[in-house]
Amino acid sequence: MGWLSLAIWVPIAFGILLLAFGREEQAPLVRWLALVGALVGLAVTVPLYVGFDNASAAAQFVEKAMWIERFNVQYHLGVDGISFWFVPLTAFITVIVVIASWEAITERVNQYMGAFLILSGLMIGVFSALDGMLFYVFFEATLIPMYLIIGVWGGPNKIYAAFKFFLYTLLGSLLMLIALIYLYNQSGGSFDIATWHQLPLSRTAQTLLFFAFFAAFAVKVPMWPVHTWLPDVHVEAPTGGSAVLAAIMLKLGAYGFLRFSMPIAPDAAREWAWLMIALSLVAVIYVGLVALVQKDMKKLVAYSSVAHMGFVTLGFFIFNDLGVSGGIVQMIAHGFVSGAMFLSIGVLYDRVHSREIAAYGGVVNTMPKFAAFALLFAMANCGLPGTAGFVGEWMVILGAVKFNFWVGLASATALILGAAYTLWMYKRVYLGPVANDHVRELKDINAREFLVMAVLAIAVLYMGLYPRPFTDVMDVSVAQLLKHVALSKLN
Repeated sequence: MGWLSLAIWVPIAFGILLLAFGREEQAPLVRWLALVGALVGLAVTVPLYVGFDNASAAAQFVEKAMWIERFNVQYHLGVDGISFWFVPLTAFITVIVVIASWEAITERVNQYMGAFLILSGLMIGVFSALDGMLFYVFFEATLIPMYLIIGVWGGPNKIYAAFKFFLYTLLGSLLMLIALIYLYNQSGGSFDIATWHQLPLSRTAQTLLFFAFFAAFAVKVPMWPVHTWLPDVHVEAPTGGSAVLAAIMLKLGAYGFLRFSMPIAPDAAREWAWLMIALSLVAVIYVGLVALVQKDMKKLVAYSSVAHMGFVTLGFFIFNDLGVSGGIVQMIAHGFVSGAMFLSIGVLYDRVHSREIAAYGGVVNTMPKFAAFALLFAMANCGLPGTAGFVGEWMVILGAVKFNFWVGLASATALILGAAYTLWMYKRVYLGPVANDHVRELKDINAREFLVMAVLAIAVLYMGLYPRPFTDVMDVSVAQLLKHVALSKLN
């Protein structure tokens, strides 16, 4: 069992173990065991970073064993420069969510923590799978713990939100399954994704495959107009669920475009790039305007996520180094920033039990430490230089200008809209005089909450000030992907 297998199965094993501790008086033990599981899961990703060769575009830390012999399904794992950073990012966010949920969750603590650890392992499996069927199994399996997290620990309309989440994402994935089976037959009975990249497919086949994958991945991102499930789910999900959904689960769809849509159907990807760019710009501009009028903090940040993920898909389909690398950097940065934004809302919700912007005002007077952290995360969400939120967006805008000046100009409006809705929310919630008795009685963050905020703040600032460790890892793999798309079979 290699490091990638450990990164997948250690949190899953701890998650299953937690399910054995069902009694209420065992909750303190459960929390500590969940934290140990999350920390061990993060620790086993460190050797991946230490041993990763930035100069190679090939898959590294490869593990291969026969799984289902009759259909030639392999347990085949590996990471390259495109997928690498999402493994430690997933493990890191899991640690943060376990600490953040320490006091907020009081019922069925073992099941809640267990679901998050199992979800963490499954998501790492998605980013590590090099076998098409193994990818599909992990991709679909992530729905189950997230469905339970929303449906059991969510808000008043949790059942509706959980069903909407499950149905939207499952329906798109069924078309992907048909595409995988078609590729299996075309390749002579292989589920190896690298083999699929070399298949000489006709233009019609590529187009059908592209839209089959689009159905699965666009919903997951989510791209406009199939984004409507996300605000409902975020509003109802518990704070930890929202943080993981925004920080990691949305990235599964964007990653799918890089691993499947572009390399397997390169001609179709280039032919339909105009559509992807148009939908991305609608997400960036229109959804940004929708965020401006939200009264619920979680809904505002949810729409903000759709707008930021629009940058990611825009970067991918302008087919230049800056755009694709910027899209991947934006995915990582969005993991830190959106997770921090939702956890900040959770801090307020745990005290006042309201997400409405109108229920607050003048929080800086009673929670000065917390307000300082919230300001940093708000600035990162705006794309302020020096924060993680700036790096990816700036790279995508530069790549877009290189591709087409007007596309670059349209994408740059997102920085203005992002600043407008984020600072407008911050002003109404945090600044000014104390608005009501609820705000007057607020206590500033405790040591545990301070730790969560401080770790996220360090991540946001480190990536913003020194993004090189993130970009160096992906450069060679991105160059090879773009070369493959440019030299596709029909040329």
